[in-house]
Amino acid sequence: MLRMETFSISALLEPFVAAPLSEAQLQSISTYIDLLLRWNARVNLTSVRQPEAIITRHFGESIFTAEQLFPEADRTQAFAESPEQSEGTDVHLIDIGSGAGFPGLPIKIRFPELQVTLIESIQKKATFLREVVRSLQLTNVDVFCGRAEGYAGDCASVVTLRAVERFDEILPVAASLAASGGRMALLIGRAQSARAERLAPNFSWSEPVPIPLSATRILRIATKAEPI
Repeated sequence: MLRMETFSISALLEPFVAAPLSEAQLQSISTYIDLLLRWNARVNLTSVRQPEAIITRHFGESIFTAEQLFPEADRTQAFAESPEQSEGTDVHLIDIGSGAGFPGLPIKIRFPELQVTLIESIQKKATFLREVVRSLQLTNVDVFCGRAEGYAGDCASVVTLRAVERFDEILPVAASLAASGGRMALLIGRAQSARAERLAPNFSWSEPVPIPLSATRILRIATKAEPI
């Protein structure tokens, strides 16, 4: 299978990004797609099998989420290096139910400064995630193979959730993994929007943001209330 040219990837991502990705980022996405298609032949990672659709449906949505979470005006402050760390930042993102790595890994590709934890309960999918991390030489990425309920690490600045089963059960768990003042980012259908607000009442919810090229999918970002 021929690897997609980076200029084709860049063109397909145009509706989702504020500014073009770097050549290195596009090369990473090209490598990622190649790995995904090869692994998908034996491990059910995604039902989307056309490279162009993978770019718009998976990478586009994920990178769109990244740019909504970290708009350009806020990036300098958000990615300021923590004094306690020799590299990276104090921005920790947990991606729950990562599956094939969306949205967590494309967000990491877009903003390599982030510390990312991918939570995936299926061993074969977790193995795939580790292979992508290794192949792309990504740093500050941890893969936790287990259910989100069993994750005992630190709470995160940002928790992401996309296309997970047991939505009503998982959303409160995701909310519990967000630090005080932290945020959740949900890639969901419009029909799930009101339910999300009911399931996480101690969050302040932004208005729904339509996902480019989708008539039904939205991004909801919510901020966890500080303790009184």
